[in-house]
Amino acid sequence: MDSGKRSTLITLGAIFAGYAALRTVPSLLPEKLELEPLNTPAGFRKYVAGDTSGGFDPFVGLGTRESDAVIARKEAAFERVSNSVCDALYGELGTNPARVPIASFSDYYCPYCRIQTKRLAEMTNAMPNEVAVAWHELPLLGDSSNLAAKAALAAKRQGAYVAFHERLMTTPFQATPEYLSRLAGDLGVDEERLVADMESPEVVRELENSSALARVFAFVGTPALVIGRTVVQGQISDKMVRKIIELEREEGWNAACVTV
Repeated sequence: MDSGKRSTLITLGAIFAGYAALRTVPSLLPEKLELEPLNTPAGFRKYVAGDTSGGFDPFVGLGTRESDAVIARKEAAFERVSNSVCDALYGELGTNPARVPIASFSDYYCPYCRIQTKRLAEMTNAMPNEVAVAWHELPLLGDSSNLAAKAALAAKRQGAYVAFHERLMTTPFQATPEYLSRLAGDLGVDEERLVADMESPEVVRELENSSALARVFAFVGTPALVIGRTVVQGQISDKMVRKIIELEREEGWNAACVTV
């Protein structure tokens, strides 16, 4: 290869590498807080952020038909969360206007989720009186994602959700029954109870509620956030998270929860 071609390839490589960096590092992207009111749920607004992993396949269901029972459960979950959006989003975080709640929707094998959830955890540890996070499992990337989500929610029944969540968000391994068995042993979790709880009605209900919330807010992939009453699709920088938190605190985020 002559020097001219080599120089051209190097230049093109640098351009593509720079573009990739802008796509994957949200702090490098020019960000402007522009909010679009949502018709439903009332009182919420939307901010479209950065990259999203996975998403709902528009062809899912073609050629296969969900049972009437599954359809009925999904519709019941949608009605349940629609009737009490803030309770479904934030649970027991409360409606203290000084502490802005964040509902985080993630998949353990979404690379953007792994970055964002780590930053959110660090932020809440540093600002415990100003912000709190409700973690929602939204497994969209296949069987391993679904298995990991069930395991984390089952571990929550033994007070080990945070430990499971952190390990599953950082491991290079896919969730399998063998890996989850080893993880349960490492973290001192009762494996037999974990396996039983993974298929329990309570865990199924939590997954159904989170899926229904994703439908309410029209999420197309992960990560996704609801910060107070601001809906965010895609990866978002710490700077923008803090900007939205301040705006929510100033404007009284809990007003939406009174009207919804």
